[in-house]
Amino acid sequence: MRVIVALLLVVCASPAFAQDGPELRWGGDAEGGAPFVEADPNDPARVVGFDVEIAQLLAEGLGRVPRFIQVGFTSLDAAAARGDFDIGLSGLEDTAARRSRLAVTIPYYEFRELLTVREADAARFRTLGDLAGRRVATLGATLAYDLLVKAQAEHGVVPVTYEDDVHPYTDLAIGRVDAVLLDEVLAERGVRRNPGLINQPTVAGVGSYVGLLAPGNTALRDRIDGILRQAMQDGRLEAIFRRWEMWNDDQPRLYARLTGGVAVPAPEVAADLSTWEAAQRYLPALLRAAGITLLLSCLAMALAIVLGMAIASGRVYGPRPVQVALTAVVEIVRGTPLLLQLFVLYFGLATVVQLPAFLAALLGLGLNYAAYESEIYRGALEAVPRGQLDAARTLGFSTRQALVLIRGPQAFRLALAPMTNDFVALLKDSSLVSVITVVELTKQTSIFAANIGSWLVPGLMCAAMYLALSLPLARVARRIEKGWRRA
Repeated sequence: MRVIVALLLVVCASPAFAQDGPELRWGGDAEGGAPFVEADPNDPARVVGFDVEIAQLLAEGLGRVPRFIQVGFTSLDAAAARGDFDIGLSGLEDTAARRSRLAVTIPYYEFRELLTVREADAARFRTLGDLAGRRVATLGATLAYDLLVKAQAEHGVVPVTYEDDVHPYTDLAIGRVDAVLLDEVLAERGVRRNPGLINQPTVAGVGSYVGLLAPGNTALRDRIDGILRQAMQDGRLEAIFRRWEMWNDDQPRLYARLTGGVAVPAPEVAADLSTWEAAQRYLPALLRAAGITLLLSCLAMALAIVLGMAIASGRVYGPRPVQVALTAVVEIVRGTPLLLQLFVLYFGLATVVQLPAFLAALLGLGLNYAAYESEIYRGALEAVPRGQLDAARTLGFSTRQALVLIRGPQAFRLALAPMTNDFVALLKDSSLVSVITVVELTKQTSIFAANIGSWLVPGLMCAAMYLALSLPLARVARRIEKGWRRA
């Protein structure tokens, strides 16, 4: 008990729990990087960025102390609705879906959507209309994504969604995609980091950054709007954006409209649809994504079974050096996260071999689960009574014949149930491949949920599809087991 009390005292005395006055809890994602929010290179315990400074500005205006709450970017809307923080600030775009479900501040920065291409392609890829049949990268659930979906219908552009804003530009530089469409802030940073890329001057769209609050927190939102308008008039916002080299001629026009009492028009999105109408519209995309999930899972499981059998056989029958090497491989694969393995296969090996995203996902899942399958098969092989193997040798069976005709079939019966469990687990783990641009069922669902501002209906639809994929497999496995028991 004393240890627990001491730990509580230490935690409560830490800076994160220090109470210097009422707090303004603001949510953001430090993984978004500069100039939005990032860990300070000189002190990783604190964050820096223009949204950090805007949070400080708002806290001072409210007479509060700012406290940063780390939230994944795609979860910021849901966290705001739950009231996990007072305001979300992390380069959040103004959308109709957000306005309909959350308390949204006035825009504090206006941006343009820019098309980034390789310098060698600058003459032929000037607009989205020039990219028919080409792969164009972006972030999901953004204005840029909506523009690409529209361009897909009109021009045949192929949208490729990423989880971060760094890899779209590195993949463009090495030729995995043909262009990137993102807001000007990210586009300028992408070009600076990757020589050989250029931003086209044509503007594909215009959006703005806003703060998000819980839907019932309109009183605080109105006070924050007043602070932002005052900061626009007295130059404090301009000073922040100049420090981060983001100030341009678009901002004075935005600020003049806002401080002059002119309403900024709501973003035009097909978003006045009801949730069920949106569900009907997204259903074909979800079904296609479910098909990708099923295909990927079946192929990866087949690969895992073949490799797992080979590894298990080598560990049981192989010479000592082979057993040691295979054991090391199994332990390395099982001891490292699948997510890390996918990153290494797709991004880490890009300078050596550029694997297509689907192939990298297949190899990542297959190799990862092969390690687990091999342990199942090895245990099943060793569970067959030694007396049967001795009898087989007495009858003149070779080692291979004993494995194929006696030991293997019995081991398979023992391994069937855990194999089924592994396949269901692999089916769900396939959701991780979205980090390497494969749009499977969970990724498509997250885009759907972000665009309508709610996870309830998309989550139920996604769960129903996963159940529809996994339950038949479990039923078939049970039927096979019952048949064997009767035999």
